[in-house]
Amino acid sequence: MKNQHRLKKVSFAVSLSLLAVPMLAQAQEDKVIEEVVATGTRLQGTAAAVIEERKNQAFVADILGAEQLSRTGDSDAASALRRVTGLTLVDGKFVYVRGLGERYSSARLNGAAIPSPDLTRNVVPLDIIPASIIESLAVQKAYSPAMPAAFGGGNIDIRTKSVPSEFVAGIEVGLDYDANSSDGLTYSRDDSGIPQILSDAIVTYRGDFSIGNIINRGGIQDTDSATRAEQALAINNELLKSLPRDYAITDESLDPGYSGKAFIGDSFDEQWLGGRFGYLASLSYDTDFESSDKRTAVISQDIQEGCASTLNTLEEVNKSCFNTVKDIQSTTETERYNGVLNLGYRLDSHSVTLSNLYLFDSEDEVEVASLQSPAGSTVFSIIGDGLANRTHEMTYEERVLAITQIMGQHTFIDYWGIGADWQYTRSRAETDIPTNVQFKFRDNYDNSNYAGSSITGDDNRAIYAYTDMEDRVNSYSGNLSLPITLSHFEMEFKAGYDFVDRARIYTTSSFAVNNEVGVALSVNDGSADPLQNSGYLSDSFIDGQRILVDFNEPTAPDADDYVAGQKIEAGYGAFDVFYKNTWRVSGGLRWEQFSQSSIGTSSLIFSKEDLDIFYAPEKIEAGSISEDDVFPALSLTYIGGDSYQIRLGYGETVVRPDLREVVPVSYFDPLTDIRTFGRVGLQSSPIKNYDVRYEYYASNGDNFSAAAFYKDIQAPIETVLRIGDEDYSATFINGEAAEVYGVEVEWLHDLSYLTSGLFTLGNITLSESEAEIDPALAGNLTNPTKPMTGHSEYVVNLQLGFDSADGYHSASLVYNVFGERILAAGIAGREDAYEQPFHSLDAVYTYYPNFNSTVKFKVKNILGEEQEVTQSDIVVRSKEVGTEFSVSFKYEF
Repeated sequence: MKNQHRLKKVSFAVSLSLLAVPMLAQAQEDKVIEEVVATGTRLQGTAAAVIEERKNQAFVADILGAEQLSRTGDSDAASALRRVTGLTLVDGKFVYVRGLGERYSSARLNGAAIPSPDLTRNVVPLDIIPASIIESLAVQKAYSPAMPAAFGGGNIDIRTKSVPSEFVAGIEVGLDYDANSSDGLTYSRDDSGIPQILSDAIVTYRGDFSIGNIINRGGIQDTDSATRAEQALAINNELLKSLPRDYAITDESLDPGYSGKAFIGDSFDEQWLGGRFGYLASLSYDTDFESSDKRTAVISQDIQEGCASTLNTLEEVNKSCFNTVKDIQSTTETERYNGVLNLGYRLDSHSVTLSNLYLFDSEDEVEVASLQSPAGSTVFSIIGDGLANRTHEMTYEERVLAITQIMGQHTFIDYWGIGADWQYTRSRAETDIPTNVQFKFRDNYDNSNYAGSSITGDDNRAIYAYTDMEDRVNSYSGNLSLPITLSHFEMEFKAGYDFVDRARIYTTSSFAVNNEVGVALSVNDGSADPLQNSGYLSDSFIDGQRILVDFNEPTAPDADDYVAGQKIEAGYGAFDVFYKNTWRVSGGLRWEQFSQSSIGTSSLIFSKEDLDIFYAPEKIEAGSISEDDVFPALSLTYIGGDSYQIRLGYGETVVRPDLREVVPVSYFDPLTDIRTFGRVGLQSSPIKNYDVRYEYYASNGDNFSAAAFYKDIQAPIETVLRIGDEDYSATFINGEAAEVYGVEVEWLHDLSYLTSGLFTLGNITLSESEAEIDPALAGNLTNPTKPMTGHSEYVVNLQLGFDSADGYHSASLVYNVFGERILAAGIAGREDAYEQPFHSLDAVYTYYPNFNSTVKFKVKNILGEEQEVTQSDIVVRSKEVGTEFSVSFKYEF
């Protein structure tokens, strides 16, 4: 983390902008009042187009418009989507639709497949998509033939802002402050990656930096001044010294977050062909800090009634609920910037748009953890033994998503009104972790007071890991439509083609620092701040002790890298028939050919024999999936005039394993913080989807809907846990069957009969799920029949809004909560671990001093809730979430 001193001037600029508001209002008072009054019912007015689109959808869908995103103050697509009926947000990145995990939803950008910069999943982490570039979000919950067949809970289409019809330009600056993050942990980051000398040494010594191998590979001989062992030790020491080693941590005050955005666009006529050309360009930047205290614990197998969940006394230690308890202090700095350039051209009923999108975000995280083991295989605690294990971990991760997309829409009026649209998209996602270093210490305490730290005489006293992932997707599709009107029938027939070609390369390399002295070595006698411990690897410390570095790559046939490819070719035919504008029947068939291959590989491939091990035909075949199937869909709608309609829907779809889930490569799942292994032979999960929905639309803009759904899932992919000495690991299996069913209600209601400008909107989802796992495959799973992982029995979104009659003021109070959901299945008699409901209450107030200016204030997590996971009603994981305050000023020219 380096930016403690950066852009202090932004605070000053925001202050000046806010002070300028009264002057701007006064300067434009005469002409502004009329314009502001015209926008008196902001949400109802801007929501009309969104409501109309939802009414006109042939299949059940929900739409979020840009104004709704603005009202709630959500900064990215993930945060905004938790406002949609039946959707919940996990880890701030992944959306669960109707209680189904992220594997059961898919996301597209303007209808095109895009890659994922997430290391552990195929799905796109939606926090990378900023709300500022979004025109609308469409969540289709009932399958239609034009959608990808990989459809479970729903498909999310992110529609970006298009070229404007007239000149627009604006700037926005903002500040935010997290009540938990006034102080935090920082360090001096080195993100230069693997030193070249180490990269060369991997090849020279075939990944083995042991003293004996260095002697053998280097052909080292004794000299008059040094033995072979002394020379090899010196070489190893130089390899270790090439790594960045000054990772001392400091606890200091943190800057508030800040942001800046700017955009400009226009359209104008060209005389050559008589068309209209337009453009839209935007840039944005923001950064913020989050500091929190966390706890993770592994619950004991045979917990006793009245066991202790704290370790403050010797009695509590002796009757602890836990094998291990880890208390963590964490600080994360997040930095994001993005750029968008859209070019568009329209001629009569034809238009072409070129869109370029570049998104970058980074997370720089510091964690300091203290681990006690009151009931593990090795017992130690601060109170009982004066001992604890300390871990310092620093991780810097960069994610990039770059997309170039060209789209066309055409209507051939002279040829029966045939419509055509197409798109071609090239996109690239990259994740780079140039810093991921972990230091391990043993802390000593005297009467619970810190007395010093040492490194034990073991391997892996420090681990340096470097990770790179690149995911590329080429996608193109085209659709043709033919409208036909016959007597009482209005019909449209559609046909289309969709092609997706994807390739991913994932590599990771790690280096272990081992204490081969054989005894513990002191790194802090208690006189220094223990946060300084991770700076102990000085030249003198290395030279004075037998501290060695080694390449930490698994040996064949085990692997920690993989390459993967995926190809989807699809075609569909569909129909949409209206009869007397009362009955609507829509449906069709989609043919889809799916091919995927994932192969575990390694940095230790130096010979033909190595290649034969990792790329053996049987391994390639085991990691490959090839499917060819037809997926039907049908929707029946009764249209009761302009006021209501009733929909029935049926569709057959499939959910397939992720790229890395079918290779035996391990990784830490960021949602569970559990080491997870892929499994060869995972099968796809066929799904039958049933939907019914009633929608009511009032003339004043009020609307109401009620829906019921049922999903029958065969061979669902579920996570199965295993327990090690003091921790969990996980893998995947296919269950026998699963089902999820429930009801949803949604409303928008004008409360002006109470007071002018007041309204409410919200939604509630109630559902149940059950997954059955063959006990023979479930290992020591406690509950082979259980709710599906990630499923919540209820989701509630409530919003109370206000728009003043004069158009100067707008306010929203926004509440969200989800029911408890299984985060990890219990094993060996332990109950399932449930993420507890998180009650989120936010308030947003917007002031429009004139037609050009907007001032927005937001308070997030007013209730100061904490995130918690319980097992047998005991908290095994917790995280503080601070109350956040933000203010922004926007001026449009």
